[in-house]
Amino acid sequence: MRQKNPSAASTRPLLTGSNPTAGKAHGFTRLWWTIATLISGAIATFFLSLALLTFDVGVGYALWTSLAGVGIVILGALSLSQRLTWKKLLGIAIIITGVVGLNLAGTV
Repeated sequence: MRQKNPSAASTRPLLTGSNPTAGKAHGFTRLWWTIATLISGAIATFFLSLALLTFDVGVGYALWTSLAGVGIVILGALSLSQRLTWKKLLGIAIIITGVVGLNLAGTV
């Protein structure tokens, strides 16, 4: 089946992967899910700014995006009934290993 708007279909995984409420906002057409998406984005940005007081920008941003990705997958599994497969768990383990490596490299 051919999709009517291929560009919209290609951006959907990006939006839903960055914030679990973004998928429920349906292209920002549902008011309360849109508000929740914007508020959670603002909160995340605030905590990133706090983290950048401690870490270099590159390391801080890598940590923020990695841990946010892991958190979104876990939150999606717990509250949105998304499947947590062994491949996702392996990816989470690899990300956590990378985060530990960045933290250790930052202390040398």
